[in-house]
Amino acid sequence: MTQLSDFDVVVVGSGAGGLSAATTAALHGLKVLVIEKTALFGGSTAISGGTVWIPNNTLMEGVGLHDSRASAMRYLALTVGEGMRRELIEAYVDNGAAMLRFMHRHTAVRLASRAVAPDYYPDKEGWMPGGRALDPEPFDGRRLGPWFAWLRPPLHSFVALGGMMVNRRDIDHLMHMASSWPSFVHGSRLLFRYLGDRLRYPRGTRLVLGNALAASLLRSALDAGVTLWRHTRARELLVENGEVVGLQAEREGRPVTLRSRLGVVLASGGFGANAELRRRYVWPDAKHLSMAPEGNVGEGLDMAASVGASIVESNLDNAFLTPVSRMPDRPGGKQYPHLLMDRAKPGLIAVNAQGRRFVNEATNYHEFGRAMHRQSLAEAHLVVDSRFIRKYGLGLVRPGRFRPLGGFLRSGYLKKAGTLDELAALVGVPADALAEEVARQNRFAASGIDEDFGKGRSAYEHYLGDAGHRPNPCLGPIATPPFYAVTVHPGDIGTSRGLRTNERAQVLDRGGRAIPGLYACGSDMNSIMAGNYPGAGITLGPAMTFGYLIGKALAERAGAEALP
Repeated sequence: MTQLSDFDVVVVGSGAGGLSAATTAALHGLKVLVIEKTALFGGSTAISGGTVWIPNNTLMEGVGLHDSRASAMRYLALTVGEGMRRELIEAYVDNGAAMLRFMHRHTAVRLASRAVAPDYYPDKEGWMPGGRALDPEPFDGRRLGPWFAWLRPPLHSFVALGGMMVNRRDIDHLMHMASSWPSFVHGSRLLFRYLGDRLRYPRGTRLVLGNALAASLLRSALDAGVTLWRHTRARELLVENGEVVGLQAEREGRPVTLRSRLGVVLASGGFGANAELRRRYVWPDAKHLSMAPEGNVGEGLDMAASVGASIVESNLDNAFLTPVSRMPDRPGGKQYPHLLMDRAKPGLIAVNAQGRRFVNEATNYHEFGRAMHRQSLAEAHLVVDSRFIRKYGLGLVRPGRFRPLGGFLRSGYLKKAGTLDELAALVGVPADALAEEVARQNRFAASGIDEDFGKGRSAYEHYLGDAGHRPNPCLGPIATPPFYAVTVHPGDIGTSRGLRTNERAQVLDRGGRAIPGLYACGSDMNSIMAGNYPGAGITLGPAMTFGYLIGKALAERAGAEALP
């Protein structure tokens, strides 16, 4: 028998966009339901780095930086390019800071400005060396009570010791505990906290990165009175007299009709986990790997299309790209997105099947992924020496002088050889080409100038390199045997192709008219960056901002009094 439930608002999906919309609406007094089809809340936000890009925000002042609307608009115009829809970009730039103030005043979300976090294209006018990229403050998972068990856990690459979350600052301290008293104190606190947590919880409760953001949004939704259902799959939108008035769903295998007085919000995460759609819209090769959670298969887009919604046919790229390596020791493997931690460090090159470099290894991950797509590379190889792997790690291999490597070698994830010729044979590239590239890289390391790809020229690349390495923080020799390699494939951290919306995040039909009662945000909304990647956090920033705008619009529709 079909159950019937009535709400003011129904939100499909529990990532940053969906929870921001739900919480904003609920804080204005609306009765809100969030449905999540998997067993876990948080979506791709929970497994992300958690950075939120908000230009011209007030938190910048605390780190001595100042931005302006004009600078942000100029930078975005130059980086987004011809695909930019100005009305959407203006809505984002004009409301991002207001969203941030609202969240800090009324919810458990707390973000902090990063003084040094350069935008990804510092050659473009209007870029900032920091301040726009905001990080979630650490969140105590114990504040979620029993809901902590239902929060999607972070990626394996974001944890140490099987369950202790760490960010870049934590890693630096843990690596220097033996040589620095402040690092010893910080690292000891982390370890003792984690040991205490494991007596009561399956993982550490000190949450950072995207897990902290997802947890704080989940706590905020609960505090605001949002109803949250797991194991609930949206099936079909309900339309009456041209207006979306709810949806048909399936909750734990039973049909349920969800009536929505004010609107339905689609925030189901895009289609990154749908292999067929990835081949059709992202890249045709099956070796393309996605980091998207298993539930992100494009159902929100399908439901909207069935009621006449317009889906943007193509962006410059239909996904946010990154190289991804995969541990092949179990079904499905363990995947690692090479975002920040290894590619820009001195002493690494990436080579193609011909054993030749093909990209500036220190460029942002989206540009690296673009290079692989544009050159039709199904795989590439990151090559380093023993000094590098012990100091910086490589992919899933953590740094550490005495870190055991046997499991990585036996699985085939990591290749090891006493000579470059032997390593070339292991990864299947011409030995003479690899030797020439390494010799050339070593000359560049001595001079500090990459004559082929300009690695280490920009402020962004310096930020990710090794600040203590001279003369170029991104260039180092590959000279100390044994030598190592990890194979990477083109991949993504989510999709950018989605529903066409207006500046209020209302879904538009194929004639450009708003469909009454239907909204979209997050990856269900076509990226306002049109398939480009101007800086860290340009997915979560718009997701939260347009989620906030949706919540406000629904509150206005209900006649609710606005909150400051």
